[in-house]
Amino acid sequence: MKFTHKMTALAVVAGLGTAACTTDAVTGERRISTEAGIGTAAGAVLGYLAGDILGGRNDRTAKIIGAGVGAVAGGAVGAYMDKQEQDMRRATAGTGVDVIRDGDELLLRMDEDAINFAVNRYDIQPQHRETLDKIASTLTTYDSTYIDIMGHTDSSGTDSYNQTLSVNRAVAVRDYLASRGVQSARMATVGYGETQPIADNSTEYGRAQNRRVEIKVVPVTQNDVNSAGY
Repeated sequence: MKFTHKMTALAVVAGLGTAACTTDAVTGERRISTEAGIGTAAGAVLGYLAGDILGGRNDRTAKIIGAGVGAVAGGAVGAYMDKQEQDMRRATAGTGVDVIRDGDELLLRMDEDAINFAVNRYDIQPQHRETLDKIASTLTTYDSTYIDIMGHTDSSGTDSYNQTLSVNRAVAVRDYLASRGVQSARMATVGYGETQPIADNSTEYGRAQNRRVEIKVVPVTQNDVNSAGY
């Protein structure tokens, strides 16, 4: 599985060529740009924002529709995600959550103040629950979305151990969000182990940054519903 994720990331970089993450000087909005050179920040987000949602899209859409979640009509998707992005930014301002926008998808990247795991642990620490509560509140307000939850580790330990630990971290966040009202049918989890670092694993600060979970939010569209046979 880890080999597959590495190959996916390489394929994304090769396909997009010169892509980077840029910040609007006025709004503070972060987007993926294809006009700038590839940088560290861009390389760290390309693999998450490109490609399909986790798991089979039709099966997952069926579960979501079965849970009573509606879809967003094609022409309204952009406005729906614009509003969700704005509300998510307001809700998480000052918490350490970086809301990254690419097309109609959002990536919630959290620094160590927002959510960080102790070494070899995957439990949600008390000081991080308020931030997750704010995220959960916005996700429940905008319920016509798929939610991909991605766990990561630092490079300490074996590959196989880190893979399991990263899955457990993603599951812990999923279960917490579910306890705060986010519908389980909308959420899927994956662990990337140590294969997607965003900081230098040779320092304690860097390792702390890499022990993280990120959340990708993708709209459920009418096309998804039609493809699933509804």
